[in-house]
Amino acid sequence: MGLLLARHGRRVRLFERRGDPRQAPPERGRSINLALSARGIAALQRADILARIESSMIAMPGRMLHDEQQRQQFVPYGRNEREINHAVSRERLNRLIVEAAAEHPLIELHFDQRCVDFDPDAGVLWLRDENSASLRSERIEILLAADGAGSAVRQALQQRGFTRVNEVALDHDYKELVIAPDRSQFAFEPKALHVWPRGGFMLIALPNTDCSFTATLFLPRHGPNGFDSLADSTAIRRFFERQFADAAARMPDLVQQFASHPQSQLGTLYCDHWHVGARALLIGDAAHAIVPFHGQGLNCGFEDCVILDRMLGTHNDVERVFAAFERGRQADTAAIAQMALENYLEMRDGVRSPQFAQRKALAAELERYFPERFIPRYSMVTFHPEIAYAEAQRRGVLQERVLDVLSALPGAGSSGELSADALERARQSLDDAGL
Repeated sequence: MGLLLARHGRRVRLFERRGDPRQAPPERGRSINLALSARGIAALQRADILARIESSMIAMPGRMLHDEQQRQQFVPYGRNEREINHAVSRERLNRLIVEAAAEHPLIELHFDQRCVDFDPDAGVLWLRDENSASLRSERIEILLAADGAGSAVRQALQQRGFTRVNEVALDHDYKELVIAPDRSQFAFEPKALHVWPRGGFMLIALPNTDCSFTATLFLPRHGPNGFDSLADSTAIRRFFERQFADAAARMPDLVQQFASHPQSQLGTLYCDHWHVGARALLIGDAAHAIVPFHGQGLNCGFEDCVILDRMLGTHNDVERVFAAFERGRQADTAAIAQMALENYLEMRDGVRSPQFAQRKALAAELERYFPERFIPRYSMVTFHPEIAYAEAQRRGVLQERVLDVLSALPGAGSSGELSADALERARQSLDDAGL
């Protein structure tokens, strides 16, 4: 956001709680790797920094599904080579963006500065230096709060009655693990997001440029396959060998990692007001944190920056811009929050079903025959930034009805091939759905 503002000649002061990533060691153990897709890439292009980051991106054109017998099946995300996600290290991405910001003469960077309070009426931001513990105030003309799901600015606004917040926790937690390189090579196919779907839980792994994988285990907090059942090294090892044998075989230090890495929570955050006049605006996770199962948290936050930058570039009334941004964006962020929750069910359960393969094949055929009328919902969300999240959600509901009709036709199989009669039925169903 700072880079986009500076491109228009605006002076920016950026206060960051963490240390300078160019100097401080990266955080480990609780940073789900990032999946960068079309919306995020468009934002990086707009900020003129995509070229810095491309060498750190690993293309993932699909999911690699691992079953209980260690068989693997590759499932492409889309129909062509442009419909791909990219794995990128959170630490690497942060550092490269900071490097770009540090080079801009209109951006001041201040690290190790923890926000402890904000008074929008007085325009005063209170900060504590994380090294010296000294407290100081800063006069603020306009504050953009991009301080994440645990936003201190949002809490200050909530305490003063400017907004109301509803945090809905997921009853599943996550733990990050590392699959090290195998003799300086990737342990698994690098050009894929690896998924071990097991019904009510799953393991995923994303590739890194050092040939490792960042794996993330998602489990219920309680129950026979819950985190609370993995209380000792024997239980941990047996669980992984039973459920994720091929991954376990590539993590000789599994028990040590499991013990030392934190168990972290997941949830969705709903915030009814994002701005206070022309003084402050919440953006990104500070306003609308979501669960990570659609890979859109990063991309949605970057898209916030693009939309706000466009609005600020065409209107001088900051208060009206903030109000319009909040009003126009909330439907989209609510939509992606719901779709992210639904995608967890698909990733851990749905992909295991024969019906999933059948419907995916039918959807691909419909897109091939009717590309202007039918785009699978996942593709709309992930690869079509010109389609708003709320519109993708709306169209997705209608498209499911079309798939229901076609799936019930005699001869509808996993190949998805459509006969002449089925094509005509598909065309009529699309008409009936208003697509």
